[in-house]
Amino acid sequence: MSKLKIAIQKSGRLSTDSINLLKSCGIFIDNGKDQLKANATNFPLEVLYLRNADIPQYLEDGIVDIGIVGENLLIEKEKKVTTVQQLGFSKCKLSLAVPKKVEVGDLSYFEGKKIATSYPNTLTKFLEKNSINADIHHISGSVEIAPNIGLADGICDIVSSGNTLFKNGLKESIVLLESQAVLVKSNQLDVEKEKLLDKLLFRIKAVQKAEKFKYILMNVPDDKVAAISNILPVLKSPTVLPLVEKGWSSIHSVIEEKKFWEVIDSLKEAGAEDILIVPIDKMVL
Repeated sequence: MSKLKIAIQKSGRLSTDSINLLKSCGIFIDNGKDQLKANATNFPLEVLYLRNADIPQYLEDGIVDIGIVGENLLIEKEKKVTTVQQLGFSKCKLSLAVPKKVEVGDLSYFEGKKIATSYPNTLTKFLEKNSINADIHHISGSVEIAPNIGLADGICDIVSSGNTLFKNGLKESIVLLESQAVLVKSNQLDVEKEKLLDKLLFRIKAVQKAEKFKYILMNVPDDKVAAISNILPVLKSPTVLPLVEKGWSSIHSVIEEKKFWEVIDSLKEAGAEDILIVPIDKMVL
């Protein structure tokens, strides 16, 4: 039976988030310490733990079938691969940053300046688009130290919390792009592996959908059921179950988490009591 080969970052936050996503999809990886290749025990999936920067090339060459990488890396590497699904985690920004003492009014500050970065292609295109001429220094790692040692006037790097910039006496000035983890596929997949990818994608979407919704239940006087049902922003219609105590019912439904706080006061004013909100593990529509 054919197996789908997936590449994920071998360490770091993106690696942890990727493994957690697979677990949420009911896929368990039989992986020992320091293994760079492992198999799923209950899904035709083989996991390769690779350097993040190498994954796009492996996908383009068809060595791996799918991968989880940051959008920022795909933009920088410019490989012939296809983005399948945004995953919503490992969010960050690619930004220009300068020493804290520098007053930056607009992008014109960087005209004629030296900028250190691990993303030369993305930065070059951004500067060209905005008609800024700058001297770009390509650095593989530790970009934040460049201004402190006189190598550059500013940097272009990934920013998550901003703590690393702060510790190195820098501040974010201009955002080039926003990024998150994405599921990417090789353009060389055969029909059988496309079907396996569809099955995996079905599970991922079920997990993502569940993250946005909560299960809500409450006790309601029978004469208030209709009014409260109209208040609830449900998918279809709520479930109404009679309680042992006469004159009362329990209303069950699914609600978007962000909408709960918009309607909670209205539900209480309409007579709802004992309101419970419960997480949803998976959601198939």
